[in-house]
Amino acid sequence: MQTLKEYFSIYHRLCSAALAVLALLVPGQALAEDFADPDSFGPALSSKAAQPIAPSRFVQGKKAQVPPAPAGSFTMGRAVRHALDFNPSLGAVEAQSKASREGSKAALGELFPGFRTGYSYGYARQTRDPSMAASRQPSRGTYTWSVEVSQILFDGFNTLGTYQKQTLQAESDRAALRQSELEMTGSVQQAFISYLCTLENVRSQKESVARLQDQLAITAAFHEVGLRPRLDVLQAQVELGDAQRELISQENTRDTTRAELNTYLGYASTDTVSYEGALVTRPFDRTLDQCLEVAYKLRPDLYVGYKAVEMAIKDRLIARSGFYPQVEAYYNITSTGNTPDMRRSGSNSSRSTTWEVGATLSWEVFHWGTTYFSDQQAGWLVAKARSQARNLLLNAGFEVKESFLALREANKRIDVARQNVAHAREAYEAALAQYREQVGTNFDVLDASSNLLSAQVELTTARGDYLTALSRLYVALGEFHPDLL
Repeated sequence: MQTLKEYFSIYHRLCSAALAVLALLVPGQALAEDFADPDSFGPALSSKAAQPIAPSRFVQGKKAQVPPAPAGSFTMGRAVRHALDFNPSLGAVEAQSKASREGSKAALGELFPGFRTGYSYGYARQTRDPSMAASRQPSRGTYTWSVEVSQILFDGFNTLGTYQKQTLQAESDRAALRQSELEMTGSVQQAFISYLCTLENVRSQKESVARLQDQLAITAAFHEVGLRPRLDVLQAQVELGDAQRELISQENTRDTTRAELNTYLGYASTDTVSYEGALVTRPFDRTLDQCLEVAYKLRPDLYVGYKAVEMAIKDRLIARSGFYPQVEAYYNITSTGNTPDMRRSGSNSSRSTTWEVGATLSWEVFHWGTTYFSDQQAGWLVAKARSQARNLLLNAGFEVKESFLALREANKRIDVARQNVAHAREAYEAALAQYREQVGTNFDVLDASSNLLSAQVELTTARGDYLTALSRLYVALGEFHPDLL
């Protein structure tokens, strides 16, 4: 009996011969329109576009980290990093990325030989006509053990295409994770900016309430000595009531925004978390062309779009596998006996070992155009993915320019609003002084106080809009800047 080494030598020669024959069946090249560089319609992307920002959120197996109890005050930068580490939505995206990576490993295993083994026991009794020759069954039954090694030699690139597509999916999901992290960064920053704006608006509103209370006291004193009519007192009371109502609304907005920030950071909306910061603006000195150049290299959504094109191409490769035969080589060995360790025992006993090496070829030659039309369908899906990728490229350019122009507009508004606050404060002080000297009217003071509040709110809004536009611009560029203040 030949040794196991000789069996595998035969198996290897058979596989080599089959591959040589199948090489004649493989087309010289696939459709050029499919396998062209997917980046040919746009700038080449940097590998950084697919690199997640935060470390893994899973520290013990598949269990995500739990945020620690809040301690100290959160600045914008600390809040962003905390959200990237503990926000559950990002944990879900990372879990999907890890699942795709494991799926790629599983698909890779299909390219290697498969090993199967089996063990069975059977007992049979047979009764025949005495006039016929009868073979007696083993008295102790038959044990069978088999081992088989098989290898797919060629399946029309189905297995290879599946592995390549799964690998592309894993890369795409890594880029999708970075995109989610950038979007979370923008969401936390914009919520933080809104919170700081509400703090400024509450402060301005409290100043307005204090001014109106002083004005009501002055007007009431003048009315008591007959220097002002009752109408002035009523007007001051109405203005004070409106200001107090607006203060209540602003305080509610502040509390709502703080609860939203808590949620982004992985805390309950009812938790007491402290946030600190100020609406400090910094200049942005890049040109629009520089911004577009960075965006076309670093945006993760473009990376995802390009990978979608490549995956569509692999889907077509898989669809076309039906045009080709499928060839599989195998080697198996089977042992039988009458005991669990394959020995002879009992009456009518026997023991045998059988090995076999070979290859099988199957080819579905005709199936009413199923494979052909599946190939055409996959080809149109490639065209769809390419069009979507081009649309992503156009939208990326628009988002960058939109945020860039919004940033420039807000910067100009800040200068105007700052001057308006100074002028409005001076006008209020003048109107109040004239009213106290009995040369001005109550309406002049109330109107000047309202104008001062509007100017303060506009300055706060302009600063908030500037920082919000800057946050959106960095997200549109694909850059990570956790702290804008």
